[in-house]
Amino acid sequence: MNLIIMPLKKIAKLLFNRIFYVAVALLIQLVWVFLFVWELAGYSQYISLGITVLSIVMVLWILNKRINPSYKLGWTMLIMAFPVFGLLLYLLFGHSRIAEEMQKRYARVQEDSVPYLQSDPEVCRRIQEEDPSAAVQSEYICRHSVYPVYEHTKAEYFQVGDDMFPVLVKELEQAEHYIYIEYFIINDGVMWRTILDILEQKAAQGVDVRLIYDGFGCLTTLPYKYDKFLREKGIQCKVFNPFRPVLNIIQNNRDHRKICVIDGKTGFTGGINLADEYINQKERFGHWKDTAVMLKGDAVWSMTMMFLHMWNVVNGIQTPIDYAAHSPHAYHPEEFEGSGFVQPFTDTPLDGETLGENVYLNIINRAKRYVYICTPYLIIDNEMMTALCLAAKSGVDVRIMTPGVPDKKMVFLLTQSYYAQLIEAGVKIYEYQPGFLHAKSFVCDDEIAVVGTINLDYRSLYLHFEDGVWIYKNDVIRDILEDFLETMHYCDPISLEFCKNRNIFVRGFQSILRVFAPLL
Repeated sequence: MNLIIMPLKKIAKLLFNRIFYVAVALLIQLVWVFLFVWELAGYSQYISLGITVLSIVMVLWILNKRINPSYKLGWTMLIMAFPVFGLLLYLLFGHSRIAEEMQKRYARVQEDSVPYLQSDPEVCRRIQEEDPSAAVQSEYICRHSVYPVYEHTKAEYFQVGDDMFPVLVKELEQAEHYIYIEYFIINDGVMWRTILDILEQKAAQGVDVRLIYDGFGCLTTLPYKYDKFLREKGIQCKVFNPFRPVLNIIQNNRDHRKICVIDGKTGFTGGINLADEYINQKERFGHWKDTAVMLKGDAVWSMTMMFLHMWNVVNGIQTPIDYAAHSPHAYHPEEFEGSGFVQPFTDTPLDGETLGENVYLNIINRAKRYVYICTPYLIIDNEMMTALCLAAKSGVDVRIMTPGVPDKKMVFLLTQSYYAQLIEAGVKIYEYQPGFLHAKSFVCDDEIAVVGTINLDYRSLYLHFEDGVWIYKNDVIRDILEDFLETMHYCDPISLEFCKNRNIFVRGFQSILRVFAPLL
C-alpha cells in the first residue's frame, strides 16, 4: 500500500506546483509556434527556401556580433542543425538583453546619481601608492560600474549562513531609518519568518522598509501576488521582471543580486538567499556551504545606491531620488573605522560590459603567488579557461573548489567536463564532500578578494544582474583565505584519472553539453 501512496504523493505535489503549469503553458506555446512554422515551410518550397536563407543570414549575423565566441558556436550549431526550430529559439531566447524601456530607466537613474558617486582623489592616490596594479583594477570597476573605491570600511566575513543569520537579525532589529532588501530567492521558513516579523515591526514604527525579489527566483517559493500581501503589512515591495508563462526574450534576464542595507551604514551581500537551506535549517543536497560579507562604513553608500537604482527602475519612477537623505553620515556623523580599501560593484546585462568576468580575469592575470576560487558552477568560456590555465602554467597556485553534491545534476556534469583541461594545465580542483557549495569568492596573494553573487557560469557572467565586493588589503582577506584552507579538509581532490576513466557515454554526453553550455 505504501508503495502506491508514495508515487501518488509525488504526482500530486507536481500537479499542484506552480512551475508545472508554467512549464506546460510555455511548452504548448513553443510546440504551437514550431508546428505553425513547420507547416508553413511545408506549404511552399519558396517559403521553405526563405526560412533556410533566413537561417543562413541569422547565422552570419550572429557570427559578426560582438558577443562571446562560445555563444556564437552554440547558436550556430543549433540553427544549422535544425533551421526552423533553432531559428525560432534564437528569435525567442537568443538576446542577452532586457526590454529597451528598462535599459533607458537604468541608464537615467545611474546618470542622475553620478554627482553622488564621485571618487575621492585622496583615496585613489593612496591605493595608487600602495599598488599601481590594484589601482588599475579598482579604476576599471569604477569606470564601468560607476561605484568608487572607499576606505574607512570594516568588513566581517561569514563562512556559512548559520553564522550570518543571527548577525543579520541583530542589525535589522537596530534599524532606525530604513531597511532595503533585494534578493533572488525568498522562501517561507525559519529564516524568512524571523526577518518578516522584524520588518513588520519596523514598518509599524515608521522605518522605511522596502523589498525587491526576483519573479523567477521566487516562482515556486512564494505565493502568487505575495508583493501585495507584504504591502498590506506596511512593507513596500516590488517584483523584478515578474515571470509570466509567455514566450519572450526578457524572461532570460534575472535579478540575482543579494543586498541588504540598513540605515546606509551596514550592508550585507554574498551567496546567501533568504531560505532555510542557506542556514542549514533545512537539508537540501547535504550541508549547504555558503558565504557572505557584512560591511560597516563608507562603502555601504554604494550598496545603498545600488538598491535605489533598482528600486526606481522596477517602479518606473521619474522623480529624482533624495540621495542626501540616505547618506550614511546623516546618521553616523563620526568617521568610520576600517582597514584597506573596499569597492562594492554591480554587473548588468544592459551595457555589453562583462564586468563581473573581467574583475575575475584581472585578479587571475595579475596574480603572483596564488588564486583560490569557490564557485558552485564551473561553466567557463575560452577567455576564463585560458586565464586559469596560463596562471597555473606560470607557477601560480590556482585552486578551484566546487560542490561534491550537486543541486542540478546536468549542470554538475557540465562543471566536471572542464576539469581535465584545467588539471592538465596545473589547476587543482577540489569537490566539497559534505554537500552543496554555493559560495562565490576569489582570494589572491593575501591582498585581494571578491565576495558576492557572481558564479563562474554564462548566466551570471552574461545574463543576470549581479553584485560583488572587491576588497584590497582589508583585514577580512585573512578570514576568507583561512576559510578556504580550512574547507579544503572537507574536500576530495580531483585527479586526471577520474576525468579520463569516466564512462564513455558520460563523456560523450558532457561533450554535447559543452557545445550548448552558453544556451543552458
